Amino acid sequence: MKQSMKKIISSLQTYLLFVLFVSLFGTLLVFEHKLSFEKIDNLRYQKDIVLSLTNLDISDKDLALIEFNGKSNMLYQEIDKLKTLYKYDFTDKYILGNEKEYMQDIQKLSQLIKAFNKAAQEYYTNIQKSDLAQKNKEELQKALYRVTQHIDTMLLKNITYNEEKFQLIQNAVVFVFILILLATLYYRKALHSLYEDIEFLLQIDKAGKAHEFFTQEADAISLRMKRKHTQHKNPEMIDQVTGINNYKGLLHSYAQKKDLKGSNFTAVAILEIDNFSKSKRTFPEDATQAILRKIAYTISLHELPVDVIARTDYNQFTLVFSRPSKEQAYKDIEAIRESIAELKFSLPGLGSTQITVTGGFVIKPSNTSLEEAIKKAKEILIYAKTIGKNRILQNRDMAQREF
Repeated sequence: MKQSMKKIISSLQTYLLFVLFVSLFGTLLVFEHKLSFEKIDNLRYQKDIVLSLTNLDISDKDLALIEFNGKSNMLYQEIDKLKTLYKYDFTDKYILGNEKEYMQDIQKLSQLIKAFNKAAQEYYTNIQKSDLAQKNKEELQKALYRVTQHIDTMLLKNITYNEEKFQLIQNAVVFVFILILLATLYYRKALHSLYEDIEFLLQIDKAGKAHEFFTQEADAISLRMKRKHTQHKNPEMIDQVTGINNYKGLLHSYAQKKDLKGSNFTAVAILEIDNFSKSKRTFPEDATQAILRKIAYTISLHELPVDVIARTDYNQFTLVFSRPSKEQAYKDIEAIRESIAELKFSLPGLGSTQITVTGGFVIKPSNTSLEEAIKKAKEILIYAKTIGKNRILQNRDMAQREF
């Protein structure tokens, strides 16, 4: 079953967006993984601060109280930081569903820290009162044990959360990798087949060559091209070398199509192959004919149903294009010139050769005959050849010359 080129490109765009989303999601997971380490470091740091508050130098009571107040405030700041870090732990919150439990643990830690700070403050305040010092020390030890035990519990839970997260990410990565691998192989094959379709359509000599089209659009174009070439035409109106119109065929086809152009502008262009004259033949006859056929085929790729193209001289092609604007008509003729310049001709004994064309371009007024427009285009072509090659000149270039 033939594929739709439009659907392939549309699905490829979706696939690229999916890959971009996966890359973004992977970046967020790396960021989350870093936050997990920061949470562990935060809990360990709080544990170190708590332990240090039980071993302050009590030789100077006032200094000990100042140090105590500073470190106890740091504990509250670290708890706030822990809450902030968890805001960005999306996997835990929305996928694993650990938010409620984790926030309860943070709340409990905050309460235990508050109780510990109170016990530590009473201990250092009454340290010189022997009747209260022992009791306060026991309370401090109990508070210390509860805090450190809860921090250890949170550390273990955090490890468990990370293991669950890793298992989830591992499964997701394997699934996405298989999906991307299969999609990449499919699009690689599809794009290769699509390119083969286009490459076959671009071939001039398809005689005896078999090709099964992969895309519907290429198949349709091929059928249209076959119908076009098999249309019955008067041999007297066909150029025998290129298979397109001769001058007589040009006039006849234009007479048939001129009423179809509607409000479009009619452009006439004459393209002459540079360094390619009948009197001074640079290439062998078979190479000359191959060049003429390839150029005619390249021009025909830009031809619309209302257009007429013809080989009207040994090295000249006449194009009558119908376009919505003058600018579009000139742009299309320029595109033809560039396409011809990009062709590569491999000739025996000469190697790779570039062929270029020079042209004259006019917009045919409605009150002017085609023959008069062709004559004007030839005048511009003659001037164009005097100032260089591989260019398309138009009326305004002639006006600049006179100025």
